Amino acid sequence: MGKVVLVILSILATIILLIITVIFIANLLFNQKVAREVKELFADNSEDSDGIIQKSDLEKLPIPVQKWLKYSQVVEKEKIRAVRLKQKAIMRLKEEQSWMPVEAEQYFTIDEPGFIWKARIKAAPLFYIVGRDKYYKGKGNMLIKVLSLIPVADSKGKEMDQGTLLRYLAEMVWFPTAALSSYITWEEIDTNSAKTTMSYGGITASGVFTFNDKGEVINFVAERYREHDGQYSLETWSVTMGNYEEFDGIKIPTMGEVTWKLETGDFTWFKFEVTEIEYNKPVVY
Repeated sequence: MGKVVLVILSILATIILLIITVIFIANLLFNQKVAREVKELFADNSEDSDGIIQKSDLEKLPIPVQKWLKYSQVVEKEKIRAVRLKQKAIMRLKEEQSWMPVEAEQYFTIDEPGFIWKARIKAAPLFYIVGRDKYYKGKGNMLIKVLSLIPVADSKGKEMDQGTLLRYLAEMVWFPTAALSSYITWEEIDTNSAKTTMSYGGITASGVFTFNDKGEVINFVAERYREHDGQYSLETWSVTMGNYEEFDGIKIPTMGEVTWKLETGDFTWFKFEVTEIEYNKPVVY
């Protein structure tokens, strides 16, 4: 009987070791895939500086946008062409769900707008999910895998293209000089808000930034496609921002919440904190 127990335990140990090995390899392959995508993203981005942002560059913008850029301290700074940042966050997919811890890193390019966002989500003890959101050459793609192994989402299409474009537009607050890009236009609404429109890759979408009296962006609202049970619907998407800090001489919001404003009520599903950010530096992945 004792020998049988030992054999069973040995088999179980072998199975567990095999599972751990498979998950390790799957995670390695996922990270390698993202690394290749980041290199591809940055390979298409210009490394040449367009010079220093001058106060006169802001004059064509609406007054609240000018005030924001001055507050962000971009004047007399080099144009931001590339960004690397890290985040800590919590998220949930349904209102009744518990919040799940998230660690993420993100890469942006500005001359050719795009981003790669890679996240590791702790869904339960010893159980995690990886996600990669991508906006590249005007196309969006969200890839989600359980334990880096089992794909549960690989979303593409015009709705994803629109959604990732709007995400790029909202997250421009972390690289404010992008507000001067040729693919972005502005329209003043009042002294504390402005409508911005981004056109790129055959997709055009708009949103409204709200600013406080200091010039800080405090909110971004847009109509964005939301996927629910395999169906897309156009819903109001809101990002609130605050806790401004200075990185490399640029003031940016480091904390915020992302909320869907639905007919059934507001659903806040993502709360983030930017913990690290670098501009115009070579990416070592």
